[in-house]
Amino acid sequence: MSAAGDWRLVHEDEALLVVDKPAGLLAVPGRGADKQDCLAARVQARFADARVVHRLDQATSGLMLFARGPAMQRRLSAAFEQREIGKRYVAVVAGRLPEAEGRLDAPLAADWPNRPRQRVDLDAGKPALTLWWRSGVDGGGGNGIGRSRVELEPHTGRTHQLRVHLAALGHPILGDTLYAPPAVQALAPRLLLHACRLTLVHPTQPLALCFESAVPF
Repeated sequence: MSAAGDWRLVHEDEALLVVDKPAGLLAVPGRGADKQDCLAARVQARFADARVVHRLDQATSGLMLFARGPAMQRRLSAAFEQREIGKRYVAVVAGRLPEAEGRLDAPLAADWPNRPRQRVDLDAGKPALTLWWRSGVDGGGGNGIGRSRVELEPHTGRTHQLRVHLAALGHPILGDTLYAPPAVQALAPRLLLHACRLTLVHPTQPLALCFESAVPF
């Protein structure tokens, strides 16, 4: 059992599963024998037909969608590609965002010398769009670093998209060991990023679905 804790089943039917992933647990297996424990393996131990549709970073907690069988995997993967599935995240970032909302439209590419980091690349990057809304600010207590709570809606699914976009904006996520400076990393014991809402139309029924997960920070 990983120190990250175990997953929670949010929804189950004949076509799909929605589960709540703890922070620190890989979404899918990594390279090496020590990286085989992951959410996909744990879910498949209970639901043998579960298939991965999308991923969350290991450090991110929150809702993940699984398909039941290969046909549903193809259908739900196509829905993600066509941006028919909505995702909402909550993060706590360094600094006090002066605006109430904003749009981050900056293409992203792999930062090959510094893998697994990604970077904004205006020339060779793939399109990446994130909408955000500020939901709270505070002074940060005695450390002098203010912070803001933001809601985030990615319209693309690039690797580390929310983390890179917020860091590029000058407001890295607290606890981010890849994109935040040491002082901001030290402000939280984990990455303060949580996938809190998932919306979609059921793949076999004319039914709009909305799933939510309470933010644990």
